[in-house]
Amino acid sequence: MKKQQQLYKGSLNTIIMKILEQQGKMYGYEITQKVKEITQGEMNITEGALYPALHKMEADGFLDVEMDRVDGRIRKYYKLTESGVKETVSRMEELENFIRNMQTIVNPNLKLDF
Repeated sequence: MKKQQQLYKGSLNTIIMKILEQQGKMYGYEITQKVKEITQGEMNITEGALYPALHKMEADGFLDVEMDRVDGRIRKYYKLTESGVKETVSRMEELENFIRNMQTIVNPNLKLDF
């Protein structure tokens, strides 16, 4: 496991929520592929990490699940609920503050504009 995978792990729900906010409804494998594409292969979300996170967010009321039949198989699509959208905004603000604070510690001379 790459060292940064540990850093990403703590942000998994936020990453998933942000992707769903941008893309609308997606199924699990599609989410993993989108993350891989965006990060140019730097981040890989395993099914073992993804599905427990999705199920927890669904239980917390942040995700709706829709079933659809695709090629004779049932596929589960996930999308943000209204409270999931609000939670995503809140988490993104927290993440931006965290990044800004870390950047100030690591490189105090660099100014970030967000």
